[in-house]
Amino acid sequence: MRLLFFIMLKQITYLKSVYKLKDLPENKLPEIILCGRSNVGKSSFINSLFNRKSLAKTSSTPGKTRALNYYLIEDKFYLVDLPGFGYAKVSKEERDYWNKLLQDYFSSGRNIISAFHIIDSRHKPTPLDLQLNAFLKKNNLSSIFLLNKVDKLNRSEIIQSRKLLVEAFPEASTGDNVIFYSSVDHTGRKEVIKKLLSLL
Repeated sequence: MRLLFFIMLKQITYLKSVYKLKDLPENKLPEIILCGRSNVGKSSFINSLFNRKSLAKTSSTPGKTRALNYYLIEDKFYLVDLPGFGYAKVSKEERDYWNKLLQDYFSSGRNIISAFHIIDSRHKPTPLDLQLNAFLKKNNLSSIFLLNKVDKLNRSEIIQSRKLLVEAFPEASTGDNVIFYSSVDHTGRKEVIKKLLSLL
């Protein structure tokens, strides 16, 4: 397993940003999606998971991810970073365009095997998180709940964060589909890699 950890972390390539369905990769490898509301730390998660400083571009401006960003891992599967949900400072036209892109993506017959739903562990899951969860269920996708930024919490706050998650999503089960993560101190990194391997 340690050898697999090493291999999985060694070969990751940013492949492309997809703004139109016709530009999706031709090779239909398994796809694992990353999703969450805007400014939840998806880019930092990608960089820390694969120990690369600038693999995914981070920004102080929420909503910077405006495409389906494809990362190829070990030539075996894609990690697909979806646009953040709920970013208000764009036009309705642009939000509608993103929504259509996502709907078309999920109905395009891609080999999507699971979703990492990233949530800020410091806050109660928002209505947007509930909306995203419903969207994933509608598309028959199982979710791994990743509670991010856990380095900012003490022990009692972590317990409370877990409680709030289960209240919002009764299907959440620690040790099964819930992972506490920190891009700062790499808490949960091995657990994420193990989950990726189990999905494949």
